[in-house]
Amino acid sequence: MKRFLIPILSVLVLVVGGVGTAEAGRTQPGTLVTATADSPALGEQIAYTAYLPYGYDKNTGRYPVLYLLHGRGDTMAAWTQVKSALDQLIQQKTIPPVIAILPDAPWNERGNWYVDSRYDSGRPVETALTRDLISAVDAKYRTAPIRQARLVGGYSMGGAGALRFALAHQDLFGSALVLSPAVYTPLPPADSSTREFGAFGDGAAAFSDAVYQELNYPALLRHVDADLPVRLFIAVGDDEFANPDPADAHHDLDFEAEALYNAARRVPGISAEMRILNGGHGWDVWGPAFADGMADLGPLLSTVAPQGLPAAPVGTAGVDWAGGVAPGPDGSVTTGFAASGSFGGQPYHGKLDAVVTRRNADGTTAWTTQLGTAADERLYGVVALPDGGVLATGYTRGDLDGQHPGASTDDAFVVRLNAAGTVQWITQFGVASAADRGYGLAAGPDGGAYVTGYTKRALDGANAGDKDAFLARVTATGQLSWVHQLGGAGEDKAFGVAADGNGAYVVGTAGAALPGTQALGGYDGWLARYTDAGALSWVTALGGADDDRLNGVAVTTGGLAVVTGSAGGDLIAAAYTAAGQQRWTTTVDSGATDGGAAVAALPDGGVELVGYTRGRMTVPAGGADVLTVRLSAKGKTLATGQFGSARDDGLDPFAEPNLYAAAAADGTVLISGLTYASNGPGNGDVFTG
Repeated sequence: MKRFLIPILSVLVLVVGGVGTAEAGRTQPGTLVTATADSPALGEQIAYTAYLPYGYDKNTGRYPVLYLLHGRGDTMAAWTQVKSALDQLIQQKTIPPVIAILPDAPWNERGNWYVDSRYDSGRPVETALTRDLISAVDAKYRTAPIRQARLVGGYSMGGAGALRFALAHQDLFGSALVLSPAVYTPLPPADSSTREFGAFGDGAAAFSDAVYQELNYPALLRHVDADLPVRLFIAVGDDEFANPDPADAHHDLDFEAEALYNAARRVPGISAEMRILNGGHGWDVWGPAFADGMADLGPLLSTVAPQGLPAAPVGTAGVDWAGGVAPGPDGSVTTGFAASGSFGGQPYHGKLDAVVTRRNADGTTAWTTQLGTAADERLYGVVALPDGGVLATGYTRGDLDGQHPGASTDDAFVVRLNAAGTVQWITQFGVASAADRGYGLAAGPDGGAYVTGYTKRALDGANAGDKDAFLARVTATGQLSWVHQLGGAGEDKAFGVAADGNGAYVVGTAGAALPGTQALGGYDGWLARYTDAGALSWVTALGGADDDRLNGVAVTTGGLAVVTGSAGGDLIAAAYTAAGQQRWTTTVDSGATDGGAAVAALPDGGVELVGYTRGRMTVPAGGADVLTVRLSAKGKTLATGQFGSARDDGLDPFAEPNLYAAAAADGTVLISGLTYASNGPGNGDVFTG
């Protein structure tokens, strides 16, 4: 018997996840209808069965669409047995309501492999289904004609077709359900039915090695467009067509499926899940695999396209890093970043330079100032001043202020520029031969600054162990008033600072218990309150048993300090009074990795949290996306948003946030961050908007 001779199905009731026909009878059933679509490519009609979800005829909304391809020798009737599974998945809200299209593919004696055949009697099946059928379905039904709303699935020969459609037509499909795919590398075994029927033929030859390799997935993976991300769910049985000849063991379908998974998941633009189920080449595997696959892929379907970045990225041809954003009272926007080359026609000093640039309210560039040495400079905060000037902080590995000859390790610095972008002063400070970094900045009431970060030595007294957090006060004329360290026996860092009229709040992460706190487990997030004179009022830990950190803090119009960061892989936020009493906490969990990076205080007493997610809060754009969460003054979630490019946004290669946010007087929140979007000038650029 040839491989992939699939019997015509006689059972049309599917039991999924232990739910049988009795429970299925209590679901709200969809409807199966048969129809045809004209195909100019074939010169005939394509027959198909359509699954319309319950309520389709009672509303006017648009729906995602599943295209389900049957195996060799089968008909469109094969996939109808998943109807009860679709009914249940939709009613249980595991997936959104969907339309499913089950095309019949009788061509090449039902061994067409869903490709455009070059065989003498072959047919252009791929063109017919991806062009003619999709166009007809979009015209007939209330579909959403975007790739994010289309999923292609298949089993056996149909699994091979689903994989090809998803990789060769990324503009049409955003995901693929690939069940027991009949794919072989580099060529199929001699007795495979892949070699029959002419799908991979050429002229009079029913099979061509060159045609097969041209159409197979290894060739497609080399040309995947990472800006059109594809999600694959691959499943196979553990007892599918075991080859008695050890030389052909690599052609067992479980082996081939794992080879596909390991090849695909290494390709930028593709994410994949793999399941090996107990069973053979039949519906004992495909039934539960369909339910599992739809639970993974279904929530990603969307009738709305993802929201892109607010503006085109800027930067240099190299790698650049976001370094802060600040709205001005006149509607201007000042952005800071680290640049690996000249920006805005300014002189380049070497490695990474600190760039501060201002955009007028009308979008024109007011000025750009580029600071640097032959070593690295990074920015980690920008604050606009009432007189139109700006403060910025970060670290330098050189002599940035002209007072540190021979400097070669990280020193923190603060720079003040006037309204025209001219440097007024630079204050550089640190311990020789040790790393000292400025990671957070807030304006003081006198026009000076609070700067926070970490030191590996002693800026103020003895080092408690490894790195210590610090808070420094710089006057309006650039004088360093005081520096105070805070640390325990572990590695401690401060990432953010916010000021009110009486002092400052500092947030960070601690590797062990800080003085006055108890360790919660792993790294703990923490919040500390300081007076304007630098006295530590109190410190509190926040988090759980896993590694946690607090990245951002802002003081609301109601006087609360609102912090955000990550705890246990989720975004966390909390509000505290000046006395250290916790008023509320909020957690945001997309089901994937989430974290908060910055807090913007709003005029109504609420806040907007800005962070990152690798999951779905609204519509994923791809990779890590920027996440926004608007909270009321009492911590209630009012709105969530998600935007980004197809690549990672807001996270650096070390999975740490590189995002900044600030609110303008009218409540508009400005966000700036790192992006790896392909439309930027380099490999790592900065967006602001």
